[in-house]
Amino acid sequence: MTDTTAQTDSWPKMLLTGTQMLFVAFGALVLVPLLTGLDPSVALFTAGAGTLVFHAVTKQSVPVFLASSFAFIAPIQGSIANFGIPATLGGLMAAGLVYVVISQAVRLKGTAWLHRLLPAVVVGPVIMVIGLALAPVAVDMATGETSENINYTKAIVLSMASLLVTLVLAVFGRGLLRLVPIIGGIVTGYVLSLLMGVVDFSPVVEASWFALPSFTAPEFHWAAILFMIPVAIAPAVEHIGDMVAIGSVTRNNYLEKPGLHRTLLGDGLATTLAALFGGPPNTTYSEVTGAVTLTRAFNPMYMIVAAVIAILLAFVAKLGALLQTIPGPVMGGIMTLLFGSIAVVGMNTLVRAGHSLTAPRNLVVVSLILVFGIGGMQFGNGQFTLQGVSLAAVVGIVLNWVLPRASEDA
Repeated sequence: MTDTTAQTDSWPKMLLTGTQMLFVAFGALVLVPLLTGLDPSVALFTAGAGTLVFHAVTKQSVPVFLASSFAFIAPIQGSIANFGIPATLGGLMAAGLVYVVISQAVRLKGTAWLHRLLPAVVVGPVIMVIGLALAPVAVDMATGETSENINYTKAIVLSMASLLVTLVLAVFGRGLLRLVPIIGGIVTGYVLSLLMGVVDFSPVVEASWFALPSFTAPEFHWAAILFMIPVAIAPAVEHIGDMVAIGSVTRNNYLEKPGLHRTLLGDGLATTLAALFGGPPNTTYSEVTGAVTLTRAFNPMYMIVAAVIAILLAFVAKLGALLQTIPGPVMGGIMTLLFGSIAVVGMNTLVRAGHSLTAPRNLVVVSLILVFGIGGMQFGNGQFTLQGVSLAAVVGIVLNWVLPRASEDA
């Protein structure tokens, strides 16, 4: 067993390594609020605060950093369009509390019930719906439909250049370069935007150097809560994989110590705290796990240092203003890859399970989840509308529960 709790490193090394961990996470961390209309400075604050909460719950035993969850990008965009930001934050708080409930059920009953309730045939297509439901939004941003001062030609050049650099770094990059493909794509698109003269610096000029982030209080509406709660199911299941992954790197079994119930609880409380202040939901970052693998930086204190730096940066108002000057097409090009990547994760979940998707039972479950989730089906109206990811998840769970299993699946 590797001792990940030893804290014998010098402070200069601690500061340098912690800063590097934050740098690895930074691109994805701020990308989620930039894509969803939330404040990137608030996201920095809530990522740092959420990471500190996680380490308090898990007693500083797991070397992970928590920040903005990609799984919630499309649902947040859809929820904000339908219910507004405060109501969306209320839904996200409820989603965080789902993690808390699951963590206590795991503490009492173990994980077998979770896999029975949410097998791959349900989780896989629900993750695919999360990625594909708002794919047109990415295309609209990439083609300049959402930018008033950028025409189609400039938008395509910016979006495709950003996408190309991201792809090249992700596939051919080595060392730390492979861990920061999103930053590489954004920097490339931003430099091109400067050369084209489509960047508006007035928000940066008007912003003060230091200021409180624009915290937003949540409001609670049943429609937004029902819309968001099922979205938490897939990331909660994925959390188990994250803990196994970092455990394989450090050669520790985190499912036993500190225990899956503690890591789920830490993740849920971090997400609830983030929504309380107006930030996106938190999740453990695979980019940082990759950096831990590369650098062998197993000490959880590195992540606590990264969290403190993130909180301090949140109060640099000019940084938040600068991030918001990134043109929409730059983000749109990267979104086309990210949304597709989420869908591929869902496909991979189905493939790894090894079930025949042409078997009648599996065919029915997967087909209805995909069509209901992507096609725009909705049940009910007003405050009690089920649609999108939430409807897809409910349909999948119900069908998996009521349809008889084939003999080989029983």
